[in-house]
Amino acid sequence: MADIAHTVHVALGERAYDILIGDSLLDDAGKILAERFPGRRYGIITDDNVARAQLPRLIASLDAAGLGHTEIVLPSGEATKSWAFLGQAVEGILAARLERGDLVIALGGGVIGDLAGFAAAIARRGMDFVQMPTSLLAQVDSSVGGKTGINSPQGKNLIGAFHQPRLVLADLSTLDTLDARQFAAGYAEVVKYGLIDDEDFFFWLEEHQAEIFAGGAARGEAIARCCAHKARVVIEDEKELGVRALLNLGHTFGHALEKDTGYSDRLLHGEGVAIGMVLAHGFSARLGLAPSQDTGRIAAHLKKSGLPTTLGDIPGTLGTTETLMAAIAQDKKVSRGALTFILTRGIGQAFIEKNVDGAAVAEFLNEMRKA
Repeated sequence: MADIAHTVHVALGERAYDILIGDSLLDDAGKILAERFPGRRYGIITDDNVARAQLPRLIASLDAAGLGHTEIVLPSGEATKSWAFLGQAVEGILAARLERGDLVIALGGGVIGDLAGFAAAIARRGMDFVQMPTSLLAQVDSSVGGKTGINSPQGKNLIGAFHQPRLVLADLSTLDTLDARQFAAGYAEVVKYGLIDDEDFFFWLEEHQAEIFAGGAARGEAIARCCAHKARVVIEDEKELGVRALLNLGHTFGHALEKDTGYSDRLLHGEGVAIGMVLAHGFSARLGLAPSQDTGRIAAHLKKSGLPTTLGDIPGTLGTTETLMAAIAQDKKVSRGALTFILTRGIGQAFIEKNVDGAAVAEFLNEMRKA
């Protein structure tokens, strides 16, 4: 029987939905879906790794509830967020004759959640979908808020749509199957919420980091606090026209590094965010905006969590500063050609800074490459 430890409500009027957080939710997913969305069929989009680890649990649950379903299994990895696999997902939905009133299930991490949500947004001109995130990164961030999409050779997440899920089921037990690197990558997004505007949460994470990694009660509490934080931001600024951009702390640098490493296992998304957050704080300190000791404190916490914190921690050879700056210039926050960064005045004091001097960023990156 599922144990729902936390419920977070995303109050978006007619498009409002709940985030259910607890153990064994996949095993009761069929019952939950049948109660909330009676008479529907389901198209499950997942990847090959999650299919082996979690898909049998979900299928058994749907079968027990008498719910019809089809499965679309894609390769794992960031490279799956592409036109080719988006097409495969949509064609799979259509081939299964799923109707507009049926639902898509995104079973997996951030890659599957983003791609499946986008597939739902465009299949039959819009279908409902349910997020069932199986990674820490997806449970605390990408499954909430309705950002869906794929990557382009020009940059990360440049193709997509805002399409809110109807429900999020975050089964904590799925996190026990993650390897240490994947879990740490997700933890970077947890830390992000403290660094944006919740200094007390960052201090709480410093105290409870070991319990979160060990799977104690603090894990569920941390996930719930992150989801509640993101829900508040999404309610205020659903389409990222203002404060929602704060959720991209560290992402401008991080996305450029991901592009430079070919969206490969050389650098996971959360690892790029970890380095990016350290760089964002370091750049802010360089500009005289933030205390330099905060950068060291943040880096120490991330490093203790098993995350890379410097450009030198990335395996292999990075491209030139010019190639990194070219990727930064394609960041979705760029406005009229001017760079926008999320900078900070200290831990929990992030802010949006427009018209950032590109030459200053390039000079800073050159110095960090030598560090």
